[in-house]
Amino acid sequence: MCLNHNDTTPNPSHFEDSEEASHAPAHRDIAWNDYKDLIKGMRFFDPHIHMVSRTTDDYQAMNQAGIVALIEPAFWVGQPRTGLSTFKDYYSSLVGWERFRSSQFGIKHYCTMGLNSREANNEPLAEQVMEILPLYIYKEGVVGVGEIGFDDQTPAEEKYYRLQLELAKKANLPVQIHTPHRDKKKGTERSMAIALEHGLDPSWVIVDHNNEETVKSVLDQGFYAAFTIYPFTKMGNERMVKVVEQYGPERIMINSAADWGISDPLAIPKTAALMKMRGISDETIRLVTYQNAIDAFGKSGQIDVTDFESGYAVDQSAKFHGNSILRGGQQPAPVKDSLVIN
Repeated sequence: MCLNHNDTTPNPSHFEDSEEASHAPAHRDIAWNDYKDLIKGMRFFDPHIHMVSRTTDDYQAMNQAGIVALIEPAFWVGQPRTGLSTFKDYYSSLVGWERFRSSQFGIKHYCTMGLNSREANNEPLAEQVMEILPLYIYKEGVVGVGEIGFDDQTPAEEKYYRLQLELAKKANLPVQIHTPHRDKKKGTERSMAIALEHGLDPSWVIVDHNNEETVKSVLDQGFYAAFTIYPFTKMGNERMVKVVEQYGPERIMINSAADWGISDPLAIPKTAALMKMRGISDETIRLVTYQNAIDAFGKSGQIDVTDFESGYAVDQSAKFHGNSILRGGQQPAPVKDSLVIN
C-alpha cells in the first residue's frame, strides 16, 4: 500500500476494504455497441460525476450516448489538499472552466459545493474551508450542498456535516449525502437521523451510494435514494435492475460517480439499455435516469430543462478566460475512428 510522502499513515483509496466489493459479479462480455440502438433517442441526466478527472473523449462519448446534463459534486481528489488556496481553485473550476468545458460538448453542467467528509478530519483546514463555502454555494449553477456526510464516521466528520446541513438550510438548497463505503448501513442511518434532527425535509436530501441493504430505509423515510453504478465497489447494473424491479422508480436515481478511479462515465446509458433488455418500461427508465434527478436538484431553482432538452449549438472555438478546448490550431470534433491523426 502506498503512503503519502508527507505522512506515515495509510491513505487507502475510496474502494479499499469496501464491503460492497463482496458483491462483485463475475465478468461477462455484453458488447455495449450492440445495444446502443436500445436507447436511441433517450436523454440522460447524470446527477453525480467528477468531470474534472475525465477526458474530452469521455465528454464526446457521453454526448453521443444521450447524456444532456450532469451534476459534479465537490469531492476528494485522491490526495489530501494542504491549503485553503487549493480549495478555492478547485471550487472555482467547478463553476468556471469545467462548466465551460462541458458546454463545448453539448452537455449542461451543474455542481454541488461542500467540504467532503474525508478532508473534514483536517480540522484546522476544515475551519477555513467553512468560511469560504458561502462564497460559492450561491453562485449560478450550484444546485446543492454536497457531497457531504461520513467516511470513517469520526466526530470531526459529524461536526462539519452538521454545519453544512445548516448552511444548506440557510441557502435553501438540496443536500447530497455521501454514505460511507465501510459500515454503510450504520453510516446511512446516522446520516439520515442527523438530517432529520436538523429539520431538513427528507425530499430535499439525496442519499447517495445506496445498496440493497440501505434502500428500503432510505425510501421509507422519504429521502431520495441514489445508486452509483461503479465497477466492483458499489453497484453493478444487473443488481440495479433488480432494485428497480422490486422498488419501482419513485425517488430513485442512478449515477456513475465516474472519477479518477476505474469507473465508467457511460454507466447510466448502459444501465438504461440493460433495463430495456430486461423489460422495464421506458417511463420507469426515464424517471430513474433523468427526471427524478431534475425533480430533486431542481428544488435549488437553478435547473431549467429548456437549457438542455432540445440541445444547443456548440462553438468549440469559444474561449474561457482566453482559452479554448482547441489547442494549437486544432479543428473541432476530430474523427475518432480514423487511423490517421492529423
